[in-house]
Amino acid sequence: MSPGRQGPARGEALARSRARLAAVQALYQMDLAGTDLAEVLDDFKTRRLVPEAEDETVAGGDIDHFTRVLNGVVRRQREIDPLVDQQLAAGWSLLRVDAILRATLRSAAFELMELADVPARVAINEYVNVAHAFFDNDEPRVINGVLDGLARKLRPGELPERA
Repeated sequence: MSPGRQGPARGEALARSRARLAAVQALYQMDLAGTDLAEVLDDFKTRRLVPEAEDETVAGGDIDHFTRVLNGVVRRQREIDPLVDQQLAAGWSLLRVDAILRATLRSAAFELMELADVPARVAINEYVNVAHAFFDNDEPRVINGVLDGLARKLRPGELPERA
């Protein structure tokens, strides 16, 4: 593969990573502030995901992927939440965990449920990285464990067997 070919692919991957981080931020905002979906979509599309945005962690994010994830989580939340609850430790529910953790799990669960073009391993890794952007403790490991369980349930055979 020529260097010119690798550049755009890496750029597209970075844009999707930024879109995932933005989706978690947007879901968090909707959850805590009660902000309307249309308002959040407009804010991110016109101010936060544009290449010249102040927040470099999401600037230049893939607007289409962001929109797909955000709309998908809202549309399928009644299906997502019970699936995630089943993967959490006994006595825990999605509504009981930190709001950023909840937004991360919902976004990732949606991708595992509906975006077959995203390999399960990629979705898991991407959202573990999102968790690292917000947390320094055990939360990334929790994300990894929950998403591994979800991927095995939603996409049987896609991940290697556990040793």
